[in-house]
Amino acid sequence: MAKILIIDDSPTDVRVFTTLLEGAGHVVSAVSTAEEGVERVRADLPDLVIMDVIMPGMNGFQATRTLTRDPVTAAVPIVMITTKSMETDRVWGLRQGARAFITKPVKEKELLACINDLLPSAA
Repeated sequence: MAKILIIDDSPTDVRVFTTLLEGAGHVVSAVSTAEEGVERVRADLPDLVIMDVIMPGMNGFQATRTLTRDPVTAAVPIVMITTKSMETDRVWGLRQGARAFITKPVKEKELLACINDLLPSAA
């Protein structure tokens, strides 16, 4: 069981991901802005973050870069999940420090496999 933080401004996506992840036995919390997400990661140090890219204010690329360059939060794996499907978006997300980049709509098995691969207990 892992603590997973969802950073996404879509209530529908948050609900879908929460249901899926809680069904897999994880403890899930969510915030709707990247700024709040950065602060929550610093405060709670979750086991993994699911990060949307397109959000008002700070976007997911900026938040990922902020978290992965901070020594306190750098070890927290980030999975970017977005509608941005261009290869350049994937490359950019990974260059910002994301450990995985998944495009929407997300396949349940793909997401769970990705999370299991990234969680420290799976190593």
